[in-house]
Amino acid sequence: MVKINEYIESGILESYVLGAASKEEAEELLFLKAKHPEIRDALFDLEIDLEHIAHQMAISPPPNVWLRIEDNINELKKTAQPEALIVRRGSKSTDSAREKEEQFISVEGSSDQMRVHKAWRWVLLGIFILGKIFLGFAIYFYLQTKEDEREIQALKSELNIQQRHK
Repeated sequence: MVKINEYIESGILESYVLGAASKEEAEELLFLKAKHPEIRDALFDLEIDLEHIAHQMAISPPPNVWLRIEDNINELKKTAQPEALIVRRGSKSTDSAREKEEQFISVEGSSDQMRVHKAWRWVLLGIFILGKIFLGFAIYFYLQTKEDEREIQALKSELNIQQRHK
């Protein structure tokens, strides 16, 4: 009787319930559980206690989560079923050659010029013009700051000269 209580107090029940027991420990516990009702009762009590703790610490999701999940599932049901993926097995050398070929998409065109949709031309032109305007403002304010710094230095030197004369 003392050994059963020692076994219960050893922590093996807790590790079993939490899934941390090794395969041998789990087999031993299940064997002893079938033979000894004290171990079975202690294991049941521990499972009930952990279930109560889990319910107390559970965080309920926001109310609209289940509706969004249901909507997503319904959308998946409405979409067409995807085609089955065909997997071909071959030698490693041919697989790597195919992977290298599939990395790039070959595009053939009659011109080496890049074409831009007409709407984007105006957007890009506007961005270019705004860039030039901002560059002009940046240069203006830079020169203005330098001029103000020179003026401040001149005023400081005048103030120093006036303070020396007094």
